[in-house]
Amino acid sequence: MSATATSTFDVTTSWRLHPRVSLRPEPFGALAYHYDNRRLNFLRSPDLVDLVKILGDHPDPRAAFDALSLDPSRWSSFEKALAALAASDFLQPV
Repeated sequence: MSATATSTFDVTTSWRLHPRVSLRPEPFGALAYHYDNRRLNFLRSPDLVDLVKILGDHPDPRAAFDALSLDPSRWSSFEKALAALAASDFLQPV
């Protein structure tokens, strides 16, 4: 299953980092490389990196936002970033 747009990213579903994606820490956040489709993504926020790492440990993205104590005013930007990662198959539903 792959999301294709922000509007199709289901925030009520549990998501996780695809097992064929590796994260390389960088000062700006991380580089994410998908070994299957050979895509590279820049995670431009340390908070986004932390979120992606714990996403699969929570029933849905918003529970992960709460676990990281992310400011609710930033949630929509994180949902947009997660939707883009899901559309590129960097995230997959659990």
